[in-house]
Amino acid sequence: MTEKELIEQAFRARDFSYAPYSGFRVGAALETSNGIVYGGCNIENAGYTPTNCAERTAFFKAVSEGCHDFCRIAIVGGKEEGDVVADYAAPCGVCRQVMMEFCNPKEFQIIMAKSIEEYQVFTLEELLPIGFGPGNLQ
Repeated sequence: MTEKELIEQAFRARDFSYAPYSGFRVGAALETSNGIVYGGCNIENAGYTPTNCAERTAFFKAVSEGCHDFCRIAIVGGKEEGDVVADYAAPCGVCRQVMMEFCNPKEFQIIMAKSIEEYQVFTLEELLPIGFGPGNLQ
């Protein structure tokens, strides 16, 4: 799957976002090492604390179905409608920590997109340079 195809899937996942309070709709497409893609969207809650990010939704869907081997994720988000947003939506700290639990920080790629044509690619290590993960507990 190309980066652009993965970004398209993130935009499709964003269509299911439930963001009645912030209006900031986020979609994520998480690709496994064997090419399966799990979509996720943000799901807000009036109590705010139970809100779940798109990235974690995708990870939790995949893990709940037995998958633990991931290669990259595409993330799109903003208040705009359609397949173009004004800025890049970076994963929050909690999402980065979830990624650290399941992904090799030197290899796992995070694609942040404004559109299918305009995007940036980072490794998890670049976004979480001194991460704490399972290896720290051995």
